[in-house]
Amino acid sequence: VALSLAIGRARAQLGPGVDPGLETTLAQASDEVRAALVELRELARGIHPAILTEAGLEPAIRSLVDRAAVPTSLDVAALGRLPAPVEATAYFVVSEALANVGKHARASSACVALAVASDSLLVEIRDDGCGDADPARGTGLRGLRDRVEAVGGTLEAISPAGNGTTIRASLPLTGGPAE
Repeated sequence: VALSLAIGRARAQLGPGVDPGLETTLAQASDEVRAALVELRELARGIHPAILTEAGLEPAIRSLVDRAAVPTSLDVAALGRLPAPVEATAYFVVSEALANVGKHARASSACVALAVASDSLLVEIRDDGCGDADPARGTGLRGLRDRVEAVGGTLEAISPAGNGTTIRASLPLTGGPAE
């Protein structure tokens, strides 16, 4: 909220003849802060993001990809609606992985892929960044692994130094602990 107010004050202080690029950057920053506030409020209430609940996994993931810090492509087959715990877990895996790309990877691009195969949803997030992600050094990847395992799935992080990071999750569509 403080960041949103600070951006608003900065925009109000812009005078005539200001660099149009600066105006655009501040407008984009303001939009991103508003979107982040909405998402944080939803998460704080312990509910799924509204788009996930209302529209399903594919539109929710598309929204994350559109807001990613680096150019990100999306490869998704027609998924239809999946069990709610699977959709929520997949959403948070992609959300956290893309946040990590923006914060740590120094990547120029990323790719998110989702597909259903053999009664599982397969989720993959790849980036072309610096690699060397280690679940032992932070809570993000460990938290993702815990969330995935809670629905009976598996999570794999492949991150050789200098060669980007790939996060792969396999989420069973039936028979997991959540059922």
